[in-house]
Amino acid sequence: MKVVKTIQETREIVAAWRKEGLTVGLVPTMGYLHEGPQSWIANSVSENDPTVVSVFVNPIQFGPNEDLEAYPRDLERDMQLVEATGGDLIFNPEPSEMYPSHFTSFIDTTETTELLCGAVRPIHFRGVCTVVGKLFNIVRPDRAYFGQKDAQQLATIRRFVRDLDFGIEIVPCPIIREDDGLAKSSRNTYLNAEERQAALILSKSLALGKKAIEEGEKDAKKVIEIIKSNLSTEPLARIDYVEVVDFENIQRVDTIAGETLVAIAVYIGKTRLIDNFIIG
Repeated sequence: MKVVKTIQETREIVAAWRKEGLTVGLVPTMGYLHEGPQSWIANSVSENDPTVVSVFVNPIQFGPNEDLEAYPRDLERDMQLVEATGGDLIFNPEPSEMYPSHFTSFIDTTETTELLCGAVRPIHFRGVCTVVGKLFNIVRPDRAYFGQKDAQQLATIRRFVRDLDFGIEIVPCPIIREDDGLAKSSRNTYLNAEERQAALILSKSLALGKKAIEEGEKDAKKVIEIIKSNLSTEPLARIDYVEVVDFENIQRVDTIAGETLVAIAVYIGKTRLIDNFIIG
């Protein structure tokens, strides 16, 4: 397993693999890896020949009051996890390598980014799509792996890959949870002991909404109310959004039918957590 800092060296390594006729998997991450991204890497290792893991905290997807500087980083730990999981190459560029001076070109999207996190983080998905597009052009993978926990990101990347003819298979990976149900996230490290316990209200509230749907409830507003009502029982929780949308277009629905995303964002103290489930 090798760590590479430059676009040129990454391209040279991948080109050599291509000459051997190998299929290449890409797992884009922002580092500080845990069992969630580890499962994406494992999926890629099982479905491709070499796997490239990018470890890059992408500055252009953070707003001015967000946690760019505080975002956890531990490359040594990431290296150990990638190697243990079978990854072949870590691409770990500096921001100046990805965004040289006078960088002015971006991949922007509409429709899938209008609601949910896109409504409250206006530059976020432009930054995500731009860095992912750059990674796709640098690595030119056959397949790329993304977690379902960031379901709006997954839907948006699938859309721009389709719209812009990237010709890459986007592979969704299921949410990995702690034993008590909390979705694994790098931001869980921000929670103190009391907040960590309070954060369980996210998965518990979603479970009630999912149970209602499975028992026949099709009215999206009623499902939202069930989830909000349970979230409101936790004093440390402040709801950002609870939404029911169709998973392909990320647009609100009145009636639950077909592939539907039920997504929430909740502040526990100062930490914003997201979770979801997809039904149908």
